[in-house]
Amino acid sequence: MRTRMCFDDVAWERSEAIQAAWIHELFKEDTLMAIGNFILRHRKGVPVELCDPKAGAFNVCFRMKFEDGGSAIIRFPKPGATMFPEEKVRVEVDMIRYIHQNTTVPVPFILHWGTKEESPLGLGPFIIMEYIDHVMDLTDALITPELSIRDRPILDPNIDNTKLELLYGQVADILLQLSKLQLPRIGSLVQIDNFTWEVSQRPLSYSTNELVRLGTLPRPRLPQKKETFQSAPAYLNKLADLQLEHLTYQRNDAVDSADDCRRKYVARLLFRKLAREGQFTTPSTNLGPFHIWCDDLRPSNVLLNENLQIVGVVDWEFTYAAPVEFSHAPPWWLLLEQPEYWPDGLEAWTKMYDSRLQNFLKVLRRQEDVAIDRGILEDEQRLSRPMQQSWERGDFWVMYAARKTFAFDAVFWKKLDGRFFGPATSTEDERWKERIDLLSEDERAEMEKIVEKKMGETGTRILAWEPDEVD
Repeated sequence: MRTRMCFDDVAWERSEAIQAAWIHELFKEDTLMAIGNFILRHRKGVPVELCDPKAGAFNVCFRMKFEDGGSAIIRFPKPGATMFPEEKVRVEVDMIRYIHQNTTVPVPFILHWGTKEESPLGLGPFIIMEYIDHVMDLTDALITPELSIRDRPILDPNIDNTKLELLYGQVADILLQLSKLQLPRIGSLVQIDNFTWEVSQRPLSYSTNELVRLGTLPRPRLPQKKETFQSAPAYLNKLADLQLEHLTYQRNDAVDSADDCRRKYVARLLFRKLAREGQFTTPSTNLGPFHIWCDDLRPSNVLLNENLQIVGVVDWEFTYAAPVEFSHAPPWWLLLEQPEYWPDGLEAWTKMYDSRLQNFLKVLRRQEDVAIDRGILEDEQRLSRPMQQSWERGDFWVMYAARKTFAFDAVFWKKLDGRFFGPATSTEDERWKERIDLLSEDERAEMEKIVEKKMGETGTRILAWEPDEVD
């Protein structure tokens, strides 16, 4: 059986095709001219060069160099990759401005932004920002040197400890600053005026985008655009519901057999049961205040100069106020690679991660001590203690499973089942049979209906979302 949910390959291929066709149009001379002229309307100076576009997972950037030595970039969400382009841009702009005003985290300075209708040639919603000069990103500084560009990134096992702690320490300071930004509800920020923001839109998460793009979840199943959450249990209940919705609606590659479907269904029902019982949070934090959380805060978005000093943190599109348990979980990216993709499996990742986590917590405590001595942090605001506890208790894995829909199955059976439901006598693949008695008769009957539905879908492979939904 599959250890994790696979992406819908039909949706993946269509997503890639839409992206490729759109990017191809960017290289036309008229398009490049329109983009260059548009940048010049919002960044004064004598232009020197419009560089070739650079594409990331969700965006394409054009950089224009100026005679004064500075540069500006214009960034567009990629159709086919970004399911909520207008919402994504608005959320990111407001969050960047909020972080800029309330922390010393080096974020891009926004020159201008706008909707698709306001963009050159209607290419899409956009942000124009001052370019942050850098020589590498944090991944470049941490990665195993002999890996090729096609390899998935893995932390250099022989990295110098002094270098590692220098880099970890700077990120620790950023996480500390973000943890001090407290908000009254769970959701995305909207700027009201120059000094006022409100949490008045749904949390636009990385998972929200991918559930639609590669999990083919119908958009009406997501929280509505103006929906926010007043408690951590309410939000975690919604995430648990979405895990089950994902299994139900993903058209292709969701399961590989009837028993695989039952195994996935039982895991999601048990996870939802735990969420509804309030097993994942504590009463003292349930009603907030809530912390700023960025799903995409990872090394490739942290920019460094030649002295390995952080000069910029970019890509804040999937950032929102979240349960404190999210920020109390230690960063997953300390090894660069995600646990579900680790070559030797989840347990090997866990063992390797534990040793690097101790490096991170050491420098985090050092940063906390400095901040407390300077009077800008209280002892009860430390992150190191809750991070250590999250890892030791296994809460790290609860939050990871809640947030990462495609990794859910691997995490649930290896890290959560035994913790919450006790030891089992069967193999991991067969353990669902021991847990099925925990379901009600109605839930077991519904499971068989879902199994029948999923097995009936295996004969044909169709695209379950309309391409024009990405516009």
